[in-house]
Parts: sequence; structure tokens; C-alpha cells
Amino acid sequence: MPDLLGYRAKMGVVVPSTNTTMEPEMHSMAPRGVTFLTARIYLAQSSHNRRTIVAQSSVRSPEEAQKAFEAFQTALGSAIRDVATAEIDHLLIGVSALSFMEGVAGSQRFEKTLQKITNVPMTTAACATTAALRLYDVKRVGILSPHPSMLKEHYIRFFVESGYDVVKLYRIDCPTTLAIAMVDETTIRRALCNLSDEGAEAIVQVGTDLVMTRLADEAERWLGKPVLSVNATMLWHALRASNIADRLFGLGSILREH
Repeated sequence: MPDLLGYRAKMGVVVPSTNTTMEPEMHSMAPRGVTFLTARIYLAQSSHNRRTIVAQSSVRSPEEAQKAFEAFQTALGSAIRDVATAEIDHLLIGVSALSFMEGVAGSQRFEKTLQKITNVPMTTAACATTAALRLYDVKRVGILSPHPSMLKEHYIRFFVESGYDVVKLYRIDCPTTLAIAMVDETTIRRALCNLSDEGAEAIVQVGTDLVMTRLADEAERWLGKPVLSVNATMLWHALRASNIADRLFGLGSILREH
């Protein structure tokens, strides 16, 4: 018998414990009969101000950062095993940075690692974004990121290796992971306009904690070009992979037209 609520699909979602955006956005975008079941990957908090530190001591060098990412991947495996017990039909990996690390080859290695944990079909930010970009006749892309500067080269490398010209990566400085969800609309609008002015034919947003989905739909109208918010793009990829062809409105052209 089918699940009474998720009778079309049960989607697992794995996010960092401090991510306050992806889960509610997925619930708000859910088509009828599709449910989203979330597992969280623990990130330590500072005790004095209850703000999550983005491994501040771990990004001072590439070596320390690599150790932090390896620890995070171990925790990711535990979270995947937890949510898989709900007998999910598809899995969304809501940690966008990990899927872009070390270019296309690194992204492929990351996916192979995940496939060793579960055989459930899955969506990463990298695979969803590249699949979406192929639907648009674009060559020059702009990237909007709320992540630490050390990740810039990884994002640019991935898209260049995927065959795109990166006109610019616009980084919104966020001191903590919790601060990503606090970035105001004015700041995001400024970033989108800047990337458009730099000649981007399409804008790609990374960072599943940035509140961007519905603003991206609006931005496509006043910029006149595709704006791919990562959460909407991952939802599109997961739905189509699950043979759910619903066209959703107010979430950007990717879900409305493709």
C-alpha cells in the first residue's frame, strides 16, 4: 500500500543541522502527494552566542579545511542511513558545497561515495544544476554564493570543466552558517543585478540555506534571463527523476517550463 501522504513519492532531504531554509522551502513547494522527510547533520554551535561557527578554525588552510570536510562527509553518511529507514523513493543532498568540490571529477567521486551508502536515487546540487543549465541556450554563467572564499575556486573550476564561461562569482559574506538564512532581499537583489551586468546569460545560486527560491522567479522577469535557485533546481531534478511532471508556478522557469 502507498504512504497515505507521500503516495506519489517520499523524498529524503539531508541538511546541516543549522540549515533553516531548505526544509521549509521544500515543504512549501511540495506538489500534492509528495512528502519531504529530513535528516540533519550535526554542526557544533558556540556556547556564548548560540551562533554556529563555520569551522572558523578549520578554514585557515586548505589542509585544515580538507579535514573538516572529511569529518562532515562521515556525518553525512550517518544522516543518509537514518533517513533511508523511511523507505524513501529519492534523496536530496542539501549540502551543495560538497558536490562541487574538486571540479567535475570530485563531484563524480562524491556521488560514487554516496551510492555506496544507499542505492536510493539521489540529487546533488551539482548534478541538478548542470542538468538544468543544459535546457537553456547559455554559455556565460554567473555564480551567487554565500559560502567562504576558499570554496570560490571549486565552484568556478566545476562550471568551467562543465563547459561554461564563468563571468563572475559574487560572494555574499556570511560569518556563520546561521547567518546565511538572514541575508536580506536587498543584498540578494544587488548581487543578481551585478552578475547580470557582468554579462551572465544565466545566474546559478548555490547554498541551500539562502532564501532565494521565490525571489529567483521574480528576478527572471526583471533580468530577462534564467536564475536557478539551488533548492528549486534540486526539487525539479528530483521530481523529474521520479517521473513527476507537475509544472509549478512562482518558483522559477525551471519548474514552470521544464
